[in-house]
Amino acid sequence: MSAQATPPSSLQPVDEDAEQLARLGYTYDKQFKREMSFWGNVSLGFTYLSPVVGVYTLFATSLGLAGPPMLWSFLIVGVGQLLVALVFGEIVSNYPVSGGIYPWARRLWGRKWGWMTGWAYLTALLVTIASVAYGAGAFLGALIGLEMSPDSIILCALGLIAVAAAVNFAGTKVLSAVAMLGLIAELGGALVVGVLLLLTARQHDLSVLFQHFGTGDGGNYFAAFAAAGLIGIFQYYGFEACGDVAEEVPNPGRTIPRAMRLTIYIGGFAAMFVCLSLILAVPDFAAVISGQDPDPVASVLTGAFGVAGYKLVLAVVMISFVSCVMSLQAAASRLSYSLARDKMLPGSTWLARFDEKRHVPPVSLAVAAIVPAAVVLVSRLQENALIYIVSFAAMGIYIGFQMVVLAALRARLKGWQPAGRYRLGVWGLPVTVGALVWGILGITNMAWPRTPESPWYENYMVLLSSIVVLGIGLLYMVWKKPYIHSDAPAADAILSQSSALRADSVR
Repeated sequence: MSAQATPPSSLQPVDEDAEQLARLGYTYDKQFKREMSFWGNVSLGFTYLSPVVGVYTLFATSLGLAGPPMLWSFLIVGVGQLLVALVFGEIVSNYPVSGGIYPWARRLWGRKWGWMTGWAYLTALLVTIASVAYGAGAFLGALIGLEMSPDSIILCALGLIAVAAAVNFAGTKVLSAVAMLGLIAELGGALVVGVLLLLTARQHDLSVLFQHFGTGDGGNYFAAFAAAGLIGIFQYYGFEACGDVAEEVPNPGRTIPRAMRLTIYIGGFAAMFVCLSLILAVPDFAAVISGQDPDPVASVLTGAFGVAGYKLVLAVVMISFVSCVMSLQAAASRLSYSLARDKMLPGSTWLARFDEKRHVPPVSLAVAAIVPAAVVLVSRLQENALIYIVSFAAMGIYIGFQMVVLAALRARLKGWQPAGRYRLGVWGLPVTVGALVWGILGITNMAWPRTPESPWYENYMVLLSSIVVLGIGLLYMVWKKPYIHSDAPAADAILSQSSALRADSVR
């Protein structure tokens, strides 16, 4: 898709979505197919958010750090991220363009801000794909009854990445359908498992949700709760993926803001319900806190359902992992394509190629599989390499979020008045300020050093990795000046508003 605002032929029928895209500066020579339904869009965001993957992966750590009250982090983070989703909904309604966060930042602030936002978010997405795929190894090993070695975990991760890529290469319609199946399997499995645990394996009443069972490291329970709250912080992103595929959704100005909110509602409810059912079924909190029970999820599920039932649950978990990687790849490929068609990336000519038959960007999709696979393979060369690399994953996504929120706040203070089909109205400014404050708190929590006994570089790994990634992006921007290579619209949110005000004054 070219970044030239040339109108289509008058002989060619054009729908409102295509006309809006043309007004935003993109022509019809290469166009995604709008085959993703509302529920397909929700499913994409939900499977990216993946409550089962998040809860099952971090449950033991969070419960060991803060005890049962760690459940409340889901509620706290959910409210904060809902504010971000509301801001994003208003922005995507104005700019329903593939790639989401990058074009939003570009239109709200400018080319340089757009580049840095896109760089941070794309890097984080590619690394997140690798970390989720790698994390599936332990669950696959438990499912097939094998103790996974580093090599077998790597093979599992590579296989999962390949399967997800195959789904994405099949096109938007297949992606939407598989995402829907992933939502049904994950949500249905989570609800069934949760209900059965509450009915047959419950060990405690709700009062335990207000008891920390001695956690808190010498009485500093707030610090323990903040550390345990990372389970919530790592949970609530994925809703932005609904906007990454904006050119593949009919009526995106209305559909996507709704899908983003619903992703938060459904995903948050599912995560809290799964976590609650597990907490109330844990027989011995002291064993988890002390480390005697290092895998309370396995202990609870095996005790409640037996080995066969536990493996059935693990099968659903593996579906969740595949769906999550698939959705992450879709988001990363659309972002890469969006940057490339604006000539912002090395190899943009290749990355911006478009498959007219399947209506997908094949080279960008391949990059969304090859780069994560390379990250996984690096772990074979150095034992801690993958840990260092993925330290940036969640932080980078949150940084990308807040760069967009900050751009929206700046634009609003300079006179931008959103004109999309979804608007926050008088709530726009307070919601945007609240989203920014929340994001800064979340980023601070992720970067906060918590292992003083470790070497300094490990204690500050999240912060250091963020500085390195952002530094590389900044150096490339100064060196190659990718922002000057395209005449695609930028910083026009405020300019268009100023033009409208001048026109009104003339009239």
